Amino acid sequence: MARLPIQETQKDLTQYIPPKGEYESFRDEDHYKEKLKEWGLSSAREAKKEFWYKDRNAQRIVTIKGYEAYGNNGEFNTLVIEFQDGKVSCIHPAYLKEMQSGSFGKESLLTIEEKEITENTESAPVKKETAQKEESPKPKAKEAKPKKEKAPKLELPADKVHFTATVKQFAMTYNPFNEENDEVVVLENVLIVQDNPLELGLAWCSHSKTLKKFELAPGDSLEFDGKVTAKKLGKGKDVEEEFLVDEPVLYKVNNPSKIVKK
Repeated sequence: MARLPIQETQKDLTQYIPPKGEYESFRDEDHYKEKLKEWGLSSAREAKKEFWYKDRNAQRIVTIKGYEAYGNNGEFNTLVIEFQDGKVSCIHPAYLKEMQSGSFGKESLLTIEEKEITENTESAPVKKETAQKEESPKPKAKEAKPKKEKAPKLELPADKVHFTATVKQFAMTYNPFNEENDEVVVLENVLIVQDNPLELGLAWCSHSKTLKKFELAPGDSLEFDGKVTAKKLGKGKDVEEEFLVDEPVLYKVNNPSKIVKK
């Protein structure tokens, strides 16, 4: 990637958002490639190392040093990028991906979305006044349908825990970032081993290079460590029936380690 000269005035105008504290770093090259693919930033065999950072004042080269996890169960990520002068800043993965486009300009997709929300908010009272002027019969009140009782929401541990589980099947899920299907492992009888064991039922995880080394098959029993988040498994696009799951899978296991196949 060609490097452009950076003027001191451009660097001074860049707005940095430093990490709030310690952030997650990549365990190894495979983990780095897996996260890039998840964010839609690179799906090539050789993981991309440098990215463009663009704003109204500058166009600079950055590298990804790690990421912050946020959300109730850490299911969302913010990237920590490093500039060539050593300064670091945080950025959303989708925004950095957008910056790689040659058509990226002053008004990004995120800015457009904010503008649309503002316009819709401002126009709402006008529509309400117009509706009040029109004389029309009031619709009959619909009979309220009884609400279905929802299953109680599980309180998932935030830290890494120990699991036991059985391989149910392999499946495909559509990844909107790279517009491809990713292979995953669907687990059943998933149990978090702790003082008060927590049964999750079904869960899923990426079929990473680490897992592929174990040559898993349906029915295999596993023990491993990992973090769990409330993230539903999406369906793959145009895949064979054997790669579809016939019931909802509501939990995802991230970065399984210390894997033991029984």
